[in-house]
Amino acid sequence: QVQLVESGGGLVNPGDSLRLSCTNSGRSFKSFFAVAWFRRAPGKEREFVAALSMMGGSTYYAESVKGRFTVSRDSAKATVFLHMNDLNSEITAVYYCAASTWAINSMTVRTIRQYASWGQGTPVTVSS
Repeated sequence: QVQLVESGGGLVNPGDSLRLSCTNSGRSFKSFFAVAWFRRAPGKEREFVAALSMMGGSTYYAESVKGRFTVSRDSAKATVFLHMNDLNSEITAVYYCAASTWAINSMTVRTIRQYASWGQGTPVTVSS
């Protein structure tokens, strides 16, 4: 059974950096095609943030975070990270990890329905 767990969220100051982590209950992500990060800001719909192909290593980013966020994984493919730099109040949201066992393309990787497995989310609040 897939059980994704996010960690690393919290209250940070504007301009700070933060790293979120996503694990699969001690198992690796080797059997998945992609792991992604989504977020839901207060009063908004859940939206795509970034994704990592576990097969080829390709990365995908929402335009709003490109250049400031980086998605990566450890060598064992057991943890997927979201590195966030130069945070501002627009970053405030609950961040969710999601994993897909279906093949992806550059379009579908950004869609919620691509992912059958989701974590509970970790909140990130940027405030001075």
